[in-house]
Formats: sequence, C-alpha cells, structure tokens
Amino acid sequence: MNSNKGLAAAMFFAVMLVIQACTVRYSFTGASIDQNLKTLSVKYFPNRAEIVIPSLSQQFTDALKEKFRSQTKLMQVNGTGDVDFDGEIVRYSPSQATAIQGNDKPAKNRLTIDVKVRFTNRLKPEESWEQTFSRYEEYNSTDNFSSIESDLVSKIIDQLTEDIFNRAFANW
Repeated sequence: MNSNKGLAAAMFFAVMLVIQACTVRYSFTGASIDQNLKTLSVKYFPNRAEIVIPSLSQQFTDALKEKFRSQTKLMQVNGTGDVDFDGEIVRYSPSQATAIQGNDKPAKNRLTIDVKVRFTNRLKPEESWEQTFSRYEEYNSTDNFSSIESDLVSKIIDQLTEDIFNRAFANW
C-alpha cells in the first residue's frame, strides 16, 4: 500500500512540474509579438493630403507611438528598430454621406482620413508590408463642423491606430 501512495505522490509531483514548466502567454490585445523583437520605431507621418490640418501629423504620430507604448513591451527607439513604422497621411476629406434631403442638405456628412503605412520587420523581412488604412466618422449635416472636428479626428485616429496595431501584431 505504501508503494502505491509513493507512486501516486511521485506522479502528482511529476504532473505539477510539467504544468509549471509550461508557459501560456495571454494578451488582452490579441497581439502575437515575436519574442525576439525588442525595439520599434515610429517615424513622423507627414500630411500629404490635399487638405492639410496643421496638428494632424503630430497628433497621429503621437497616438501611434502611445498605442505601441501601452500595448507592447517593445522599447521605442529613434532611428532604426527591429520593426519600423513610417508613412504619410494621404487623405483628409469632409464629404456628404447621404443623399440630399428636402431642405437641400444631406442628413449626414462624413470625415474620412487615410493613412499610408510602411511596416518593416528587420528580423523577418517576409512579414513587412505596405498598406493604406482608411476610417471615417459620420456627423449630422446640421452640426457646426469646426466645433466637432477635433472630436471626429480623435475618434478616427483611435480607429486607425487600432487597425495598424492589429495588422502588425495580431495577424489579421
């Protein structure tokens, strides 16, 4: 009987050792970042759109840096990192979103921002890519655009940085 208890205890401890040796990485962001990646750089995104909002480039660049700072453990560097992000804002466009109503005005308008992004992975060059991301927010045509513009821009930037993060690190 003692040998059975000893064998059971030995099996229990063996199973516990195996369980402790296994590591599981959980991420609330859904990110899957290669453990060999240590650094990243985000270069300034100039505004090359037809309509240039002076603060947009800095606002977008800062938001993208903050997204990576808050969602990864990668150290941000100036210059070249293990992964690099650069590109430009290529579209800033307020437009009509719906058909003209009875009062000769559209019910909804839309602000669209497009950002062209180049992602370079120096450790795995085959994972590098270039893509244009586009997001928009609709607003009532009766709203004063200049009074809601900064809120719309903030919402769009949040969506764009999420899309870029997911494309780079969530494998979609």
